[in-house]
Amino acid sequence: MVDQFHVFQTVEALRALHILSKRDEDFAKHLASQLRRDESGAFLPEPMRYTSDRETRGIMVIDDPGGGKTRLVARGLRKSHALAEGPFGPRFIEVSVPSPTTLKSVALALLEKTGYHASSTRREVWSLWQQVRTRLRELGVVVLWIDEAHDLFCADRNLILRALKSLMQGEDAVIVVLSGTRRLNDIIRSDPQVQRRFSTLRLPAVEGNDNISEFREIIENFCHRAGLKPPSEPDLFERLFHASRYRFGRVIETIIGAIEAAMKEGADTLDSGHFADYWAMKEGCGAEGNIFVEVDWRGIDPDNPDQDLLQEDKDRKKRTGR
Repeated sequence: MVDQFHVFQTVEALRALHILSKRDEDFAKHLASQLRRDESGAFLPEPMRYTSDRETRGIMVIDDPGGGKTRLVARGLRKSHALAEGPFGPRFIEVSVPSPTTLKSVALALLEKTGYHASSTRREVWSLWQQVRTRLRELGVVVLWIDEAHDLFCADRNLILRALKSLMQGEDAVIVVLSGTRRLNDIIRSDPQVQRRFSTLRLPAVEGNDNISEFREIIENFCHRAGLKPPSEPDLFERLFHASRYRFGRVIETIIGAIEAAMKEGADTLDSGHFADYWAMKEGCGAEGNIFVEVDWRGIDPDNPDQDLLQEDKDRKKRTGR
């Protein structure tokens, strides 16, 4: 009998792990470039200042969905000694984009994150944003992180761009970190005045021999924790990268899903069949569209694995007149 609770505990423990990679080093470098240092070289909980107006700068972290950018930024901010506990908590604040997204709804979401509840939502937008600046200063916040920031720019796009720029100006200016998809990068670059204020970290695709070696070690580590022998199929990693859209976070998610399938089966070795089982369940595809089963897997679009089957069905209907 398989101990299902043990499977659950193991999978939860794997999901809680953070896999260190060069991506963490790259984000740390971007963050370090925006923080002041003392005489000994230690980072201070103060942003760097630029130009005669003593502006601060921001960081954009760009990746496709499933790349793992949220976990990357969260860990990078938590691990920064300069952003550790201040008098009122950590010196960074993270907020997700509210829906619907307007200049007012963003301001209200930021105020709520600082622990301030606006007594009236009828207040003028400029008054709410001034209150945001006041709250950030009172709490000693150094970094404001907005996740999924590509969703920020809808109806009030230009106003929100201007508001972000204002947060990086003045005596109480903060470092703004935006994480999002490539659409975020396109939006920010559309305004040169805003774009020059941000450094950009583009998270690379997962591919090639270096990543194969990296993920072989990860799978061996995960399998050891799960009491499994690692897989030995020679082309498994190429299939894994393709099925995961070549994104770091998706690769990790697929590995853990396959390990869960193997453990629930009571297997002693992780193999491509377990990856196929997980991927079929997640993508809802048949064997013909399963990247871990098909011989010609490179021709399968992971975003539309049953495309060939749909076309065959259309052709069949044309032939039969039905």
